[in-house]
Amino acid sequence: MTPTATPLGRSLSESFRTVPVPAGRVGIGNLRAYIGPGFLVAVGYMDPGNWATDIAGGSAFGYTLLSVILLSNLMAIVLQALSVRLGVGAGLDLAQACRAGYSRATSFVLWMLAEVAIIACDLAEVLGTAIALKLLFGLPLPWGVAITALDVFLILALQRYGFRKLEAFIIGLLALIGACFVFELIHAQPAWGAVLGGLVPRPEIVTDPAKLYLAIGILGATVMPHNLYLHSSIVQTRAFDDKRQAIRWATVDSTLALGLAFFINAAILILAASAFHFNGRTDVAEIDEAYRLLTPTLGVAGASVVFAIALLLSGQNSTVTGTLAGQIVMEGFLDLKLPVWLRRMVTRLIAIVPAVIVVGAAGDQGATQLLILSQVVLSLQLPFAVVPLVYFTGKKQLMGDYAAPRWLQLLAWFIAAVIITLNVTLLWGML
Repeated sequence: MTPTATPLGRSLSESFRTVPVPAGRVGIGNLRAYIGPGFLVAVGYMDPGNWATDIAGGSAFGYTLLSVILLSNLMAIVLQALSVRLGVGAGLDLAQACRAGYSRATSFVLWMLAEVAIIACDLAEVLGTAIALKLLFGLPLPWGVAITALDVFLILALQRYGFRKLEAFIIGLLALIGACFVFELIHAQPAWGAVLGGLVPRPEIVTDPAKLYLAIGILGATVMPHNLYLHSSIVQTRAFDDKRQAIRWATVDSTLALGLAFFINAAILILAASAFHFNGRTDVAEIDEAYRLLTPTLGVAGASVVFAIALLLSGQNSTVTGTLAGQIVMEGFLDLKLPVWLRRMVTRLIAIVPAVIVVGAAGDQGATQLLILSQVVLSLQLPFAVVPLVYFTGKKQLMGDYAAPRWLQLLAWFIAAVIITLNVTLLWGML
């Protein structure tokens, strides 16, 4: 069954085609109108789940896993470009395409898997925010988790002033996070020659079970399933007339944004490697432990506070975009017709309730382990979003002239095969 280019309903209908694209402009003059969605997507590539895996990887193995961050980021650029192509070329987000293109049973299974991925993603985000609130203000983790429910009202307040204001808010927080890590790296003084060496992949990453587990976690934290659903929907906030130009500049937007995400992810791992691994602390895996050690290790007053502020900003950013993704998945797969505030509250509670239960059961000590586990769960779910995306964007019947060219299809199928192979390897090792 092949989905049509006219969906039964619109995800994020309140924001559909609300951002104008100036007529008459050509070339790079149009880029400004398309800047925004890519940065909302990039938020998911630097959420607190990334912090947990990057800190653990840098502390334990130095710069070795930098190559995993780089390769994951390159995979993400390709997959997000396909999401843009689907949203603009077919006028469908990925959830709508799955619902229209597969049987009801298959669509239901994919919806359930997408919800599991969003719960795992939101678990990382709310735990990260809660950990930051605890570090900065001494707030107990369960209370910090509960506070993240207020993100729903933040989104509603921002979107009252237009989708552009929401994008500006997210980009502003990203800029602050980037500034925090520039500060940290200046004082960490990493060995930049060794950093460059870490960008080269090594066979031991696959053959060493401990490194492979963290590598899978980094992959799951970097290439996130919910971002494929999110991006294919929010590119439709632009009121474009020329689809080919829209695909081009929306792809440039996401590529630039993912470049920033790579810098921040790499900075977290480099900071952990420089501050801990090369000072004999290869056992630092907890975020709160990293917070306590940063100031005395670097010898810079405020280093730990800057680190915690960046974590809080990262968690806040991620919960906002995660809630949007949850709404898109629920609307796209189920075509639910509920008030905006209720849809967002439901998707938020789906994540918060399990997070409160998990924090209550595992306590503070298990929070970072849960963050890493959530990223592995995301990686295991990733093929169930990637395969449909690659399949639909290669279908001429759906995409018409905007179908992915042959070389891009082959590259995307290769990426899907790599992701599946790594996951199978991880599962085999666990068994």
